[in-house]
Amino acid sequence: MTSRPHGDNNVLRGQLLEPLISAFRGAVATTEKERKRIYNTLPVAREGLPFIASGIALSCIFFGLHLPFPGAVFCFLTLFTVFFFRDPSRSPQIDGKAVFAPADGKVLQVTPANPVKGAKETNLKVSIFMSLFDVHVNRVPATGKVTTVTYRPGRFLAANLDKASEHNERNAISLEIGDGREIVFVQVAGFIARRIACWVKQGDEVRAGQRFGLIRFGSRLDLYLPGDSRVAIAPGQKVKAGETVIGYLS
Repeated sequence: MTSRPHGDNNVLRGQLLEPLISAFRGAVATTEKERKRIYNTLPVAREGLPFIASGIALSCIFFGLHLPFPGAVFCFLTLFTVFFFRDPSRSPQIDGKAVFAPADGKVLQVTPANPVKGAKETNLKVSIFMSLFDVHVNRVPATGKVTTVTYRPGRFLAANLDKASEHNERNAISLEIGDGREIVFVQVAGFIARRIACWVKQGDEVRAGQRFGLIRFGSRLDLYLPGDSRVAIAPGQKVKAGETVIGYLS
């Protein structure tokens, strides 16, 4: 009988205990599945692959049965699904004080707001509406450490309504930046959107422009900044996640 080297035992023990230690400290390890979504190298988000595969299969079945009309319908829906889940690469021009757009879409408002619970300085709110035709992969607005990820169930009001921020299903991520302050970005489900995906966890070290999640089929994203931040965009402006600078921290 061959004994296992002590080094291997220590490695194995570490692999088993690390998730438990992280959970005890309040952090949950990012899974390999989530890492693949964050560092996606495909032209479409991995969340969309099951929908695309189903659409291709149904199109082939109907065309194979010599039913061209439903085959053409599913072919169109498949192409739209590919378009919706597109995931273009982004390379932000990193500036230590710059905060980037966390989502593609149109800026709805830039307004003072009540500070987010647990992040007292976050009293400037920027809201971005993602239409059905925008890229729906969300990106981290600044480099830092994720301190909390808080999911709250809610309603599914139209995402372009201001009350959607308060009443709709949402997922809030608090990020501690280099100087110890925090910014908060919130994924908000819309009228059509019924699925919020978030791939980062408490304790994760993240960088500006990195993918962190996705919301299906129309939604909004609210970004809360310190009140003394210098805003570089205006309501009505179109922005791109990980590319457009929303503002600069003081």
